Amino acid sequence: MALAHERVFGQRADTLVLPIAPYKAYIETYGCQMNFADSELVAGILQHTGYGFTQKPEEADLILINTCAIREHAEEKIWQRLRYFSSIKRSRPHLIVGVLGCMAERLKKKLLEEAPVVDLIAGPDSYRHLPQLIRQVESGTKAIHVLLSREETYADIAPLRLSPTRVSAYISIMRGCNNMCSFCIVPFTRGRERSRAWESIVEEVASLAEEGYKEITLLGQNVDSYNDQGVRFAQLLAKVAAAAPHVWIRFATSHPKDMQDEVLETIAQYPNLTPYIHLPVQAGSDRVLERMNRGYTAEWYLRRIEAIRQYLPTAVISTDIIVGFCGETEADFEETLHLMRAAQFDSVYQFMYSERPGTLAARRYSDDVPPEVKKERLERVIALAQEISLQRNRLLIGSKQRVLLEKPSRRDPQDMVGRTFPGRTVVVRGASAFARPGDVLSVEITDATSATLIGYASHPN
Repeated sequence: MALAHERVFGQRADTLVLPIAPYKAYIETYGCQMNFADSELVAGILQHTGYGFTQKPEEADLILINTCAIREHAEEKIWQRLRYFSSIKRSRPHLIVGVLGCMAERLKKKLLEEAPVVDLIAGPDSYRHLPQLIRQVESGTKAIHVLLSREETYADIAPLRLSPTRVSAYISIMRGCNNMCSFCIVPFTRGRERSRAWESIVEEVASLAEEGYKEITLLGQNVDSYNDQGVRFAQLLAKVAAAAPHVWIRFATSHPKDMQDEVLETIAQYPNLTPYIHLPVQAGSDRVLERMNRGYTAEWYLRRIEAIRQYLPTAVISTDIIVGFCGETEADFEETLHLMRAAQFDSVYQFMYSERPGTLAARRYSDDVPPEVKKERLERVIALAQEISLQRNRLLIGSKQRVLLEKPSRRDPQDMVGRTFPGRTVVVRGASAFARPGDVLSVEITDATSATLIGYASHPN
């Protein structure tokens, strides 16, 4: 899955920053929004157990690294971090090091054999067992629990929210995936789909609204297949929108074959449901799409894009594209570029195909596109995506946009960064002088890059 405003397709890490207690935990997270939401669940469990948290792994009594197995680069980073944590453990022999998440599920045996620093391994459905696993390690033995579940949704566990500004929060509405895309490891590391009870989701949304959160993102590998006792995703969106009418509601991710007009109609009906759609296409060639087991054609996908723009004229649409998939020819790749031009995506997250052992593609096909060809095609996709994004962003110069402020700009702390209601990133010049995270400003857009709108505001709304 993916979510544009967090730029989850470049693997990145984040840490939990929480009050200090006698026993200190450090949690480092890689991958998608589901992993970040999972880390908040883990933090809630650990806090209930008696742990506090630190920003510095060198101070920790427990280090947990929440991993991603989607791409080879992500796993390489985890091995590097484990080597560093091993150096810490030499001076802190009581330190417990654990690996969580998708990589833990996929490489459990290899982790135990090749990373002696690892004491604890827990898969995505094993987090409620962490207190027992920690006690097992303290007794002197390695601990591992990676069994996948058909029922686990963690609906009864309160996440420990991390944002001191109470601007944005994530809620997982379902877990797992039933789509067997041939390139994807997720069904094997996160298991089958199961939807969380809709009542618990609505209750959590209402609670977050009362706490002052301004934006909530509903998360799932394929939110459009949500189904709890006949409540489908469109009905859930309506219930959530009504429960928190002043909170901006986002969601990710949608699968093109499952996105129905009913969802688009619902978004159009509620003023707090944001018109941001992340709709991964992966490729523009029907031959490649069939090999990927995506379940649609390029023409069918473009009709979905037309429907989105018909129901939601201001929608921001992002996508994923994989270059160099097994057997992709130059003609196949040109069809991907053609689809990009036809769809006019606002943003694109692009990747070179990396074979994941255990996937259908690894068993059926040969990873036969040379690395240098993959790299060249990736560069062409990036260039075209930036060209289209710049054109679309420039159309908004001179307009006024509602912008929810998130944080000071890294480049200039006098500026602030936020997003428009449909999801475009905006730098608001000089806003730190009169506004703070969580404020909604009316911003006049004066300039644009391919990734960012730039503008000025005079006062909060």
